[in-house]
Amino acid sequence: MSPYLAEFIGTMLLVLLGDGVVANVLLKNTKGENSGWIVITFGWGMAVFVAVFCVAKFSGAHINPAVTLGLALAGDFEWILVPGYLAAQFAGAAAGAGWVWLMYRDHFEITKDANAKLAVFCTGPAIRNPLSNLTSEIIGTFVLVFAVLHIASPEGGLGSLEALPVGLLVFAIGLSLGGTTGYAINPARDLSPRLMHFILPISGKQDSDWGYAWIPVVGPFVGGGLAASCFIAFG
Repeated sequence: MSPYLAEFIGTMLLVLLGDGVVANVLLKNTKGENSGWIVITFGWGMAVFVAVFCVAKFSGAHINPAVTLGLALAGDFEWILVPGYLAAQFAGAAAGAGWVWLMYRDHFEITKDANAKLAVFCTGPAIRNPLSNLTSEIIGTFVLVFAVLHIASPEGGLGSLEALPVGLLVFAIGLSLGGTTGYAINPARDLSPRLMHFILPISGKQDSDWGYAWIPVVGPFVGGGLAASCFIAFG
């Protein structure tokens, strides 16, 4: 399998299962309605596990532009491959979000809370403070990428055996650091589904909160870059 196709599929699986667990918790009359934050964070951790396990042998399972950037800055990934990986990740995240809407379409129809509908697709702050929100995304992504750099192979990616550790890592980040912004820690995971929320014919939806959208893109890229710098200096 082409590594670009693998990144597309891996990121699609990530968002399908990750946004899927949010839909299951937040939308009306689902089997998991109101099951809470622990279910969401565990679901996202398992989404990472499944995605990494499925595509690691083909692409190294970056499934996150911030991880790709961090690996490249650390010298563990070829810069010439970066644009293709990022394009595949953003496209895969959009596809995954589309599948979530199709899967839960009936529940979107009967859910009145427009904020809940938006939250299925993308993150938002618990307390809106751009500097604090940006800092949260930087710190969360720093932890993710710094740990991944220690887990990843010298060839610049993850193997199937690293799938569970990385899934548990994302679970831990969600439990400990996710309460402020919903821990996007992945530009593709947030921006592409937000765009799908804007495009899809979701009844009763609100605007896609584009004024906030830069934070879960810029923050993870900054956090990934800082993690790579620290890994080079102290890793």
